[in-house]
Amino acid sequence: MSKPLKIKVKPLGFLDLLAFKNLVPTRKKIINSATADLIEATPPVNVLAKRLHPKVQHFVIDDVTFETPSAKTFRLVPDDESETAELAFFRPGQYLTFSFKINGSTVKRPYSISSSPNEALKGFYDITVKRDEGGFVSRYIFDNWEKGTKVTSGGPEGHFCYDNLRDSNKIIGIAGGCGITPFRSIAKSIIEGLLDIDLILFYGCNKKEDIIFYNEYKELEKNSDGKFKVVYVLAEEDLEGFEQGFITSDLIRRYTDIEKKSFFICGPQGLYNFIDKELAKLNIERKYIRREVFGEIKNIDKYDGFPQEASEKSFQVKVHIGDDSATIPAKATESLLVALERAGLCPPSGCRSGACGLCRSLLIDGNVFIPKDVDGRRQADIQFGYIHPCSTFPTGDLEMIVPREA
Repeated sequence: MSKPLKIKVKPLGFLDLLAFKNLVPTRKKIINSATADLIEATPPVNVLAKRLHPKVQHFVIDDVTFETPSAKTFRLVPDDESETAELAFFRPGQYLTFSFKINGSTVKRPYSISSSPNEALKGFYDITVKRDEGGFVSRYIFDNWEKGTKVTSGGPEGHFCYDNLRDSNKIIGIAGGCGITPFRSIAKSIIEGLLDIDLILFYGCNKKEDIIFYNEYKELEKNSDGKFKVVYVLAEEDLEGFEQGFITSDLIRRYTDIEKKSFFICGPQGLYNFIDKELAKLNIERKYIRREVFGEIKNIDKYDGFPQEASEKSFQVKVHIGDDSATIPAKATESLLVALERAGLCPPSGCRSGACGLCRSLLIDGNVFIPKDVDGRRQADIQFGYIHPCSTFPTGDLEMIVPREA
């Protein structure tokens, strides 16, 4: 049986009562003696927040490296002629959203940071871009970005990061195409001691010549003390030292134990359509799976549930943005965000894959198609008619309210 607590309460004395009585007059005296001028000093916490989460960062391209015939790495350093004196720190796996002026339209695209956070402290970011012949912005970057080019982005964003409170320290990575780029940052951080995790990475490409960072990853493996390993899977070639085919559940089991592992997946939408079925065979719970959809949704008319009768049609979208309104055309097979950008409207956007919610808008009237596997909306947003234009496709005339870029 526990003993009862004995608490002694000191009675109020004369001096305590006197101090209480004088509290209000003393406070008034201090206030009246203070200056009426506004305090101009910025709280230290605000200074730190601005350094860690800048709205805008200005860079100059310091170097360009061909990783493959269709992939380049751009090294970005602060623009000395701008207000960007240092680069914001970031977590391995995050991305930057860049702004572009192309043919009179303002567009944004996210690109993963492929360098490590320690390298940001040394004064540079690396951004690796794969040329997509059907890609509006990647072709522009390949044709226009060179040493000395000035570019602009926001601060680091994204949640494709290791969290020791949520994730296992044994990671199975799955990447396709340019989805390899955030894993370079993660692998470098393992070698540098910033992340205390083990990573086995399954990387799928069509041919050996398409592999990005091949030689560098070999060196990282040698220096990792067994904490980093890459399994290369080629779809169109059968070569010694490479797996041939696709990243299947059987292949994953052959190389690693899946118990108590977290899965990090990054690549084009087609990779997810395949991998989701393979992970289902392994009975992996969703809470152990981290996804970073890399790039916009393509071939929307191939998705289950898309109304095929709308595939060749274009619709009218009435847009309210701030105090302004406009009616713009929108194709059924292109996202509403693409239609807005083409019309010269530039709503906030980030991931362009339905995940971050930065482009969140209110659908007032009309019908749309949203693929289930990229619908990142909260239940309350679904109930009250909010959509993410980056992953929403019109199937009729619409009216919507879009946020203005801050």
